[in-house]
Amino acid sequence: MIRLIVSLIWTTLAMIVSLPAHWRWKHIAKTHPEISWKKARKLIRFFFRGLIRLAGTRLEVRGAENIPDTATLFVGNHQSYFDIIIMQTLSKTPIGFVAKKEFKSYPLLPLYMEDMGSIFLDRDNVRESLKTINEGTERMGKGLSLGLYPEGTRNHGEKLLPFKAGGYRMAEKSDSPMVLMAATNFGKIFEENRFHFIRSRHVIIEFDKPVYPGRMSKDERKAFYDSIPDRIQAMLDVHKKDLLAEQYAKKKVRKTP
Repeated sequence: MIRLIVSLIWTTLAMIVSLPAHWRWKHIAKTHPEISWKKARKLIRFFFRGLIRLAGTRLEVRGAENIPDTATLFVGNHQSYFDIIIMQTLSKTPIGFVAKKEFKSYPLLPLYMEDMGSIFLDRDNVRESLKTINEGTERMGKGLSLGLYPEGTRNHGEKLLPFKAGGYRMAEKSDSPMVLMAATNFGKIFEENRFHFIRSRHVIIEFDKPVYPGRMSKDERKAFYDSIPDRIQAMLDVHKKDLLAEQYAKKKVRKTP
């Protein structure tokens, strides 16, 4: 309960303090979006790192050496709002996210998502979806990384939901690397808890080696795209085994006289 209250206070403070900066970033973004993303990133990362500490999150990063220092399309499973919070602190470049258009109706939240460089996807409108993908491609060409969650919604199950592959083309068209990532236990920080209390959890995020879809043949690219869910699921399965082994070891230590 205390973690939840303190985290809410911190989040409210962050939104109030950064509101004047938002209008400044928005003005800069009209002519120099890449400068706006970099300025916003500094303040957003500061507040997000504080939130992670307040939540008591024990973060384990695997494959950190696979995170490029250039614009990248990060593709992974989606469990929690903390996916975005933690990714924002790990990316080596400014990073936005591909979000559902419904987020644009939330109070205040869209302002800060736009500051990150996020784009809003209408999956029910093919023409608008194509425009959004083209916009994402253009932003990646200007140095913005993007986080893509092909499941389309948060998933707390052990198995992945069907993937929607349309967004992959942003890496392909911008000749940017794509990095697959797998996040485990993120939902247990907040969303899966009773009354949405925030709990201290050991979470794992893993990054696979960068791949350039734009440099593959058509057949190679299709085979790679088709393999993405299985690749991510394989990482998740290893995480689960490791966490179970950790829990077993702790129980064994407690029982030792």
